[in-house]
Amino acid sequence: MDLTSVPRIKLANLPTPLERAEQLGKYLGIEQFYIKRDDLTGLALGGNKARKLEFELASVKAAGFDTVITVGGQQSNHARMTAAACRKLGIDIKLVLGGEDFSELKGNLLLDAFFEAEIRYLNGSDEDADLENMMNRWKSELIDSGKNPYAMPLGGSTPTGVLGYVEAMREIGTQIKHKNMQLILPVGSCGTLAGVVLGADIFLEEAGIIGISVSRTKESIYERTRKLIDETKKKFRLREGYKIQDFDVYDNYHEVYARHIKPAKDAARVCAMTEGLIVDQVYTAKAMAGFFDLISKGIIRKESPVIFIHTGGMPEIFAETIKYGEYQGCVKFSAKEYRSGK
Repeated sequence: MDLTSVPRIKLANLPTPLERAEQLGKYLGIEQFYIKRDDLTGLALGGNKARKLEFELASVKAAGFDTVITVGGQQSNHARMTAAACRKLGIDIKLVLGGEDFSELKGNLLLDAFFEAEIRYLNGSDEDADLENMMNRWKSELIDSGKNPYAMPLGGSTPTGVLGYVEAMREIGTQIKHKNMQLILPVGSCGTLAGVVLGADIFLEEAGIIGISVSRTKESIYERTRKLIDETKKKFRLREGYKIQDFDVYDNYHEVYARHIKPAKDAARVCAMTEGLIVDQVYTAKAMAGFFDLISKGIIRKESPVIFIHTGGMPEIFAETIKYGEYQGCVKFSAKEYRSGK
């Protein structure tokens, strides 16, 4: 598949590294374990959305839209990165966000404010339908005021955005020469998974794919992912010979979207202690916790290369408050004790 004819704007630092995670692999009993570092794409502290936005915003710019409206939860990585990209491209940005009440700007929400995105906040709800209804009403208001707005769906998960991870699979294929690799990734709005499945079908034919949900049921993920793949194939006239290879989805490693859970916290600590790797607890750590459990159940093949796609989410870490006692066992001495000579 040749993507050179598809409009694209450079927003990400590519290719991202494919790092051998030897210490974490040893801990997990996997000899060939790799992290695809898409947390290092660079745009507004990085993350997977930069790949989608390179294609999506190129088409927005070419079509002459002067405003982008998009939606997400309070700590949406997509909203933060879309706001940054729009500022970079001279496009006005509006955000419809939702979730629990807050008294301080932290994490992604703080960065949204840095980019001076105009935000309408739905206090108490981050349901997709509520956010999209507000976005559509706002779009109508902007049209009435003479603007030309583009409403970008949740997560930038569109047929055009899917191309970002089709290209990422070509990139992985140049970085590692194994056919029977296993790809593990977090799944939210399904655009990344759709790109991984379609891209692996084209560039990594024998790869196995496991998506670990951070918010949706597996039935919803299968439906949304296959629909996105079909729409992408139709829009870009991919040859009918492309089959959609099987992929697995697990949806039992989250409770409520954006809520931290103990397995994710434990997985984040293991990543930090074994590999110096930082993963956020809304997305990546939940997928990592699920991955750990799938290994213990024998679902992951330890003899084959395994690639975990790190989709980013670093600002969310700084949205949480952790009590001193939670990490007290790791602290060797306090400054007061040091000064007193104890």
